[in-house]
Amino acid sequence: MRFPSAPPPIIRIANGTFYRQQPSAVSGAPNPALFNNLSFELPAQSKTPHNWCVVGPSLSGKTTFLQILRGQHLSFPPTARSFPYLSTDAVPHRLKAPARAIQYVGFDSNGGGGLGPATSTYLSARYESRREITDFSLRDFLLGNMELNPSTLPGDEGVDQKLFERVVVDLRLESLLDLPVTFLSNGQGRRARIARALLTSPEVLLLDEPFMGLDPPTVAALSPILGSLAEKTSPRLVLGARPQDPLPEWVTHLVYLRTDAQIGAMGAKETVMDGLRKYVGMVRNNDAAEDETLPVHALSEMGKTLTNDGIAGEGLAEDFLTSIPYDSIEKGEASGADATDGALGEVLVEMSGCRVQYGDKVALGNWTEVRDGQPTSGLHWSVRRGERWAVFGPNGSGKTTIVSLLCSDHPQTYSLPIRLFGRSRLPEPGSGARPLTFWDIQSRIGHSSPEIQQHMPRNLTTRQVLESAWADTFRSKPKLDDVATEQVAATLKWFEPELNPGFRKEMQPAGPKGRAGEPLAWASDYMFGGLSFSAQRILLFLRAIIKHPDIVVLDEAFGGMDEAVRDKCMLFLAFGEAKMYAPVSSRRRGSPTGVMVVASPVAKSGRVKVQGLSDQQALICISHVKEEVPDCVREWVCLPESSTSQPARFGRLDGPLRTDSKRWSEIWGVGRV
Repeated sequence: MRFPSAPPPIIRIANGTFYRQQPSAVSGAPNPALFNNLSFELPAQSKTPHNWCVVGPSLSGKTTFLQILRGQHLSFPPTARSFPYLSTDAVPHRLKAPARAIQYVGFDSNGGGGLGPATSTYLSARYESRREITDFSLRDFLLGNMELNPSTLPGDEGVDQKLFERVVVDLRLESLLDLPVTFLSNGQGRRARIARALLTSPEVLLLDEPFMGLDPPTVAALSPILGSLAEKTSPRLVLGARPQDPLPEWVTHLVYLRTDAQIGAMGAKETVMDGLRKYVGMVRNNDAAEDETLPVHALSEMGKTLTNDGIAGEGLAEDFLTSIPYDSIEKGEASGADATDGALGEVLVEMSGCRVQYGDKVALGNWTEVRDGQPTSGLHWSVRRGERWAVFGPNGSGKTTIVSLLCSDHPQTYSLPIRLFGRSRLPEPGSGARPLTFWDIQSRIGHSSPEIQQHMPRNLTTRQVLESAWADTFRSKPKLDDVATEQVAATLKWFEPELNPGFRKEMQPAGPKGRAGEPLAWASDYMFGGLSFSAQRILLFLRAIIKHPDIVVLDEAFGGMDEAVRDKCMLFLAFGEAKMYAPVSSRRRGSPTGVMVVASPVAKSGRVKVQGLSDQQALICISHVKEEVPDCVREWVCLPESSTSQPARFGRLDGPLRTDSKRWSEIWGVGRV
């Protein structure tokens, strides 16, 4: 076919409305219309760049929008969505189908985010020395050799070797090619998924929050790589992002989504940003009422740019809606959330020279340093009751390994010099104390991580996931008493807007009286696998803290949440039900904040069931984003690259990390421009 002018678009949507299920089907499950009368085109060729980014807060439908572009979900009318360019002679036969031509890479566990059959079936499998026949290497994964008896289809040419070498180098995967994919850290796994998608040479690559979980140096390196692909339109890129995520400078067009899964604004980036900036200004000056589906607080950090030199620019409303640091709300009131300024308790975690090694590869502790005048190797680290720690380091530096050692998922915990709660995993001659069991550890540590999200059974209900904090395993029967049952109900009620897909504010009874009488039936109706990525992260965060364990481990627990939801979780971590956010009643020009922290109705009535962190608990947080580190964190350790022999660095913060970029720069050496 010859084109007298420009070829037709790859994706064309003309006044289409989409549904997850057939609208006429008889079902009790909610089935709202998605993106009513949507019109969108992604050109195959263009004189000017068309690099799109879909931006929206939690539950706005970013992933759903990307899925619609790929051909998922029902279109009404059916002819509203088409892929005309894929029918032309310019597209090879193997890419005629949208499912092949348009690749999606997401980082949830419901598709697009898995590593295939090589993904382990239980948490500790990735750390074991014995390899199974299905433990394929990263090279196998990238080449698509993930079957024991592979077969090829006619026309399947495999992966181009030159493309393979370039992608592997660009994404810094050379040294990992012979490792089983189960050995990869979260960040390494994300790079591997992007590489695999690129090696299929798709026409379009949909990247859902591609920078989530990556350390700052990797983000700085990956953005230009994606930018070069976008410049060559090989493939065409469409990103998904949260409002607070800095937008790569090569993005030219935006789709901003409302909280009701509809389009808020769409078009050229500057046009969309100007419209949002005007909207924020009108709300700030009381010239317009705030649209509940377009909350201004979600736009507070929108507008920052990710450049080759760092993060540039300011958010649309940073001077208007800046969250209050939790440890400065009322002097002395946050002592439970920031106990490091007072007397510290017993040692809960003690690592005395931990070095984790698989054959010739050292995953943690690959250094020697002088301590007390004597050379010593490995990680020396202790955590006391009441301390608030953050663990930083590049992808692959051993952060997840530390978590596995703490939570007893790592087999080497039996042979390493580690004491948890003052006890060893093995019998100690002459001590008279029994060794620490796996069940002892599980009952005293609350843990949220991408691994937990991956392995949590998809058919557990929302309530069952939360109740499993009191169970020995995900599926075993929880040991709930009346207090625990009340805490579960109170937590579900507190986070119903974020966890209940069918929640509508106008349907809720006014005032606090509905708390005791509502059955919370929705929590037993919705399955974990049917929740959004953000809702899953919220639920697992709550599962980690609701039991008030001795140690709370939050490994990238806030990734995937927008700013408002993240801050609500942070406040709940610090105060439980006792505090809540409330809008400032008078929004004057130049007002420093648009929200404030106030005592909640249940606190005023003395009916608080769930408290925040206490000085009897320790917190260990892992994150690559300073805004996702709780304000109460004061102690930090930064692990080195695993290939270096530099020791871990320790430090102490003099205030909340997210309120001062200088503190972040001291840790990473990556600042704003």
